Amino acid sequence: MTKPTPKPCLFVFEDGDVHRGTHFGHDGESLGEVVFNTAMSGYQEILTDPSYRGQIVLMTYPHIGNTGVNPEDVESERCYLSGFVIRELSPIVSNQRATQDLSSYLDAEGIVGIAGIDTRAIVRKVREAGELRAVISSVDTDPESLLAKVRAWPGLGGVDTVKEVTCSKPEVWTEGLDGPFLPKLDSGVHAGRRPRLAVYDFGVKRNMLRGLVADGFDVTVFPAYTTADEIREHAPDCLFLSNGPGDPGALGDPIASIRSLVNGGLPTFGICLGHQLTAHALGGRTEKMRFGHHGANQPVIDLTTEKTEITSQNHSFVVDRASLDDGMVEVTHENLNDRTVEGLRHRDLPLFTVQYHPEAAPGPRDAFYLFRRFREMVAEHAPAS
Repeated sequence: MTKPTPKPCLFVFEDGDVHRGTHFGHDGESLGEVVFNTAMSGYQEILTDPSYRGQIVLMTYPHIGNTGVNPEDVESERCYLSGFVIRELSPIVSNQRATQDLSSYLDAEGIVGIAGIDTRAIVRKVREAGELRAVISSVDTDPESLLAKVRAWPGLGGVDTVKEVTCSKPEVWTEGLDGPFLPKLDSGVHAGRRPRLAVYDFGVKRNMLRGLVADGFDVTVFPAYTTADEIREHAPDCLFLSNGPGDPGALGDPIASIRSLVNGGLPTFGICLGHQLTAHALGGRTEKMRFGHHGANQPVIDLTTEKTEITSQNHSFVVDRASLDDGMVEVTHENLNDRTVEGLRHRDLPLFTVQYHPEAAPGPRDAFYLFRRFREMVAEHAPAS
């Protein structure tokens, strides 16, 4: 039986660069900012990470799709990225857990994919020029038409994309790291009542919530625009600020709420976007990176222990070190590739943050100790009775 000829697909950048490949996934067209991810596995977790809202993700690993997809490995309720770019789509799914192939999954999720692309050339381009706007289309084959569309798209700068990924109402989360395919966290949970944890959902990943439950918290997830007073009505013992997409400077109301809660002494742990928003709440600034950190192999040093860990990261903005008040805030972690700020600690308040993802999914689990560090900080400042 003759295989059907793959449908042509175009990938056009704002500078006029045109790449031709073959379509998979949803038949359509999408605009986004191009980023690349260096993880060798875990594409399903990447696809369902809300932090990629508005971005076209290119995988540097050349062979994608061989493990299919399954319902256990999703990190949110759906795919949030704008498009998916790969070198080669595996024609075979070979994994006992797979329930669907990658192309049909993306089709059902409305995500346009393009294969047969020289991904190495795109990575070099992004590393030199930064996160350019681009369009993927399997329905418009006119490069000039697509170029006009991408140049007319304003991009993500100053746009609140968190409102597109956050939950709509408070939700209790009870699942921990005890599923059949998840390692059990040796958390050393303290005895006594489990602290009530309020999680700000800026685009939270499920494995973050699992890690928090496993380390002894009663977790309730709140929409990103829940006010500080509304959080206080639930009488939490502590606060968690999640990952999420976009420009932290566009989130004035959440920044104000975080400032109010942390200045009130509520023990707080922030991750990724939560880390950046905390910096803003403490008077600092963030800036756009040239091509960001996206992948599962970023080396970070914990300056408080002088230990190095390999981390999973997904961010396009970074905290401006010069904007921080050294008398108030201590830098606790640094990226060993570019020396950017990877962690902060308040000198007086029970508050610390990291730029990277201790929950991994995908990636190494070197940083799981941070959940335990948070639990110990809460026990010290708000001991369970």
